[in-house]
Amino acid sequence: MRSDEQEGGGRAKVATSPAGAFRIRRLNHAVLYVADIDRSVRFYTEVLGFETISRLEAAAAAFLRAPGSANHHDLGLFGLGPAAQRPTRGQTGLYHLAWQVDTIDELVAARAALAAAGALVGESSHGAAKSLYAQDPDGNEFETMWMVPRKDWGRYEREAVVEPLDLAADVERWSGIGTANQTDLLSADDVR
Repeated sequence: MRSDEQEGGGRAKVATSPAGAFRIRRLNHAVLYVADIDRSVRFYTEVLGFETISRLEAAAAAFLRAPGSANHHDLGLFGLGPAAQRPTRGQTGLYHLAWQVDTIDELVAARAALAAAGALVGESSHGAAKSLYAQDPDGNEFETMWMVPRKDWGRYEREAVVEPLDLAADVERWSGIGTANQTDLLSADDVR
C-alpha cells in the first residue's frame, strides 16, 4: 500500500520516518566540491542565473540562490583547488541534481544557454517531466527540468520512463503554463 492510501478507502496518512518522529518535506539545498570556486560561481550565475548570497574567502566557499527561491541558498560551492579530481561516472556517489523551471518556455531558454556554454550533454522526456542534462565546469552533472501539470500525468503517475524529448511539440502544447508551484497529491489537512 502507498503512503497516501489507506485500507477501506479512508483518509490517507502521510508517510513519516520509521519512528514517526519527522517527515522530510523537500530537498533544501545542495553543496558541491569544485576545483575553481570563481569559475564555478561564474558558471552558475551567468548560465543558470543564480545570485551570489555570500562568499567565505578563507574557506574558498560560495553560497548561491536560484531566482525566485525562498531558500537562504540553494547551492553551496567549496573550492578544492586545481589539483582536485573530477567526478568519476559509474562509481558510487551523487549522479545529478535537478533544478526545476516554471514553464516549458523557460526550459527552451535553458537549453539555449546550456548549449551556448558547451554544458548540455543530453535531454529526455520522463513523461511527467521534460529534462535537460548538463555538466558544470567540474563535471558535476545536473538536470534542468519542467514538470508537466499534475492533472496530465496520466499513466506516468506511477511509471518512470526515458523517452526522446520533443521540445517543439511540448512547447506547442504547454507554452505559458507554469507548474513549479503546483500542489502535490496531499491536501493541507494531510500535512498538518
